[in-house]
Amino acid sequence: MTTTLRFGDWPSMQADAKPIRMEVFVQEQNVPADLEMDDMDAACLHAVAYDAAGRPLGTGRLLPDGHIGRMAVLRTARGSGVGGAILKGLMAKARERGDRQVVLSAQTHAAEFYLAHGFAMAGEVFEEAGIPHIEMHYEF
Repeated sequence: MTTTLRFGDWPSMQADAKPIRMEVFVQEQNVPADLEMDDMDAACLHAVAYDAAGRPLGTGRLLPDGHIGRMAVLRTARGSGVGGAILKGLMAKARERGDRQVVLSAQTHAAEFYLAHGFAMAGEVFEEAGIPHIEMHYEF
């Protein structure tokens, strides 16, 4: 699938990113909405992937401390490379601003995806919003 990535601050990306996060995290995974939407959004660089018709398919964010988070891809676009495009785009932005590594808390069912993109697991499995996660790192 051909995708286009756009990057921006929360006010400019919210209209496209928030519905994706609400569908994936709140509706599919039963994460409480108040846990999904947080104050960090205002401080993050956001990415949204769009299909050729301009429809938003997935999103993610890069925090000021080098963490990548809130990566979500709509069910209809999963397995098509959208998640990889978002991840690579956010990693490139981290590298551009001089970060030496990126860190993320991966849901354990997605750990293989991040391992395939060069991340390494760090630490033990922990629960976040009732979902098992593991911290993962990528060194530039």
